[in-house]
Amino acid sequence: MKFVKTSFIPQKKINLALVDNRITSEMTNTLKKLNIDTIKTSKCENTYDAISYHPDITLIKLNDNNILVCPNMYEYYNKILSPLGFNVIKGNSPIEKKYPNNVQYNAAILGDKIIHNFNFTDEKLLNYVHENNFKKIHVNQGYCKCSICIVDENSIITSDEGIYKEVIKHGIDCLLIEKGHIDLFELNYGFIGGCSGLIDNNTLAFFGDISNHPNYKEIENFIKSKNKNIICLSKENLLDLGSLIPLI
Repeated sequence: MKFVKTSFIPQKKINLALVDNRITSEMTNTLKKLNIDTIKTSKCENTYDAISYHPDITLIKLNDNNILVCPNMYEYYNKILSPLGFNVIKGNSPIEKKYPNNVQYNAAILGDKIIHNFNFTDEKLLNYVHENNFKKIHVNQGYCKCSICIVDENSIITSDEGIYKEVIKHGIDCLLIEKGHIDLFELNYGFIGGCSGLIDNNTLAFFGDISNHPNYKEIENFIKSKNKNIICLSKENLLDLGSLIPLI
């Protein structure tokens, strides 16, 4: 069984993705029509409800078939992912209710670069970063993957000004958009990274209708300039579901 070669950037069309358990039926049906099956997350009872099912809160897909999972949720993901051939690694840092003790795995990996607030990164993730000579880009935002829509190995979209100012220093092409306009259950708004994910090397999928976003034209032009297509998984409002994690 062949696996996606990088954490969030598949080289070929995926046929299995990890998604928030609360994904809508319309989104699930669209993925099925694309021949993409889904594994749904389990609730992490240790953090607050809005992000409790978000895959990018409790785990991070490192590379190839290695997935690092918080100790709170290790048994659940080991049981469902190990039979598929994944090496499920137990992290050191348990997820807790309040920031910053719920961001230890919420890093964005693109190519040989990793973006995170490294004051809070799980020790095993840090070890992996150092062993594989990743370029570390430190930002003040802890919810990095939530805040970053990965377009390709050197291009992202974010509404976080701090992330924007830092990544452009490192030669990453970044589109800065308005905050808000994305639903996140009981919270005021969600983030662009949490409502998106690549489903193949050429297609970026959104949980909801990206054309409703006030910066849609800029977003569309930016994505097209990177030779990527856009697909909306539903006609609903954009919904932050903690990223679409490509698996197989």
